[in-house]
Amino acid sequence: MDSEASVPGTSILDGSAAYFDGASSRRRMVTLRLADRLEIVEGEQTLATWAYADIRRADSPAGVLRVSCLTAAALARLEVRDTALASELVARCASIDDHMIGRRGIATIVGWSVAAAVSIVAVVLFGLPLLADRLTPLVPETFERRLGDVADSQIKKIFDAKVCDNAAGQKAFTKLVTQIRESAGLDTSVQSGVLSSSIPNAFALPGGKVYMFDGLLAKAENADEIAGVLAHELGHLKHRDSMRKLIHDGGTSFLIGLLFGDITGSSALIFGSQTLVTSSHSREAEHNADSFAIDVMHRLGRPAKPTGELLLRVTGKEGKGLSIISTHPLSEDRLARMSRLDPPASGPPLLTAEEWKALKSICSAKI
Repeated sequence: MDSEASVPGTSILDGSAAYFDGASSRRRMVTLRLADRLEIVEGEQTLATWAYADIRRADSPAGVLRVSCLTAAALARLEVRDTALASELVARCASIDDHMIGRRGIATIVGWSVAAAVSIVAVVLFGLPLLADRLTPLVPETFERRLGDVADSQIKKIFDAKVCDNAAGQKAFTKLVTQIRESAGLDTSVQSGVLSSSIPNAFALPGGKVYMFDGLLAKAENADEIAGVLAHELGHLKHRDSMRKLIHDGGTSFLIGLLFGDITGSSALIFGSQTLVTSSHSREAEHNADSFAIDVMHRLGRPAKPTGELLLRVTGKEGKGLSIISTHPLSEDRLARMSRLDPPASGPPLLTAEEWKALKSICSAKI
């Protein structure tokens, strides 16, 4: 390599290199002139001029400097094997490694990763609940009922549960639900039933369905305990909490399903899992459903305290459990609230002793 000086930007240096113009696979042996700009010369013809600020290092084998230019064709490359020429060129290109992952690059990646993680947490904690609150009133009731139908069939399969239909027990259950439903101001579109499962739980599905597992009936000691639980679930139904929870938990999967009318794909699968039955609603939703149940029981002239006693009996003082028996709030706190607000019972029992006995046996084989 011949040189007149070695001060970047003020000298003119010549040296040979291999040039690929990015338009063909032809390898050209060229002369590089390092003046105010990099000049790529073949014979008497200047093929290209690259600004030093636009030159970037490319992957290359050992002993070769391979560079590209931001303003040149995407596949244009220079390969410099002359060590001295390569050093002089690198010295003039202040930004040659800006796109490489060095310390600053790693720091940038880490920074963006942290920012992304924070954004995801923010969306989960604040964005999805807000989205659920805004979208729930806009979901058509017909669509919600279709979701409920899919959820209904999937839950029965997952838990291998069938609707209990002992005639005497079903008659008592219908009587109990009717009293609660009418007191709650809900119409006859509400559907309810008892499923044969040992899980002590009750839950509401979108579209107006309320189910109770036989396992909860087995732990109950009187009709008031079960009535309060059913009233609580009807509260979730009236407030459309199950629909809101679906949007919150399903996120984008639900939105895609809503957009394309898909109730058997991604959105339905959210419901078709044990999570739907075993997870709880938000603290606010649980508090509101409790308030609804307390009001319904008092309008029936019956105490709400027995419901709190059932929850505590099932979960224990730790408050760990399912859906109605959720940790929001703790069962002992709910019992205290229900006890504190209870007036003396003024209405007749919701079921007779014989009807209560029949309800307890609703999942027994028919005689």
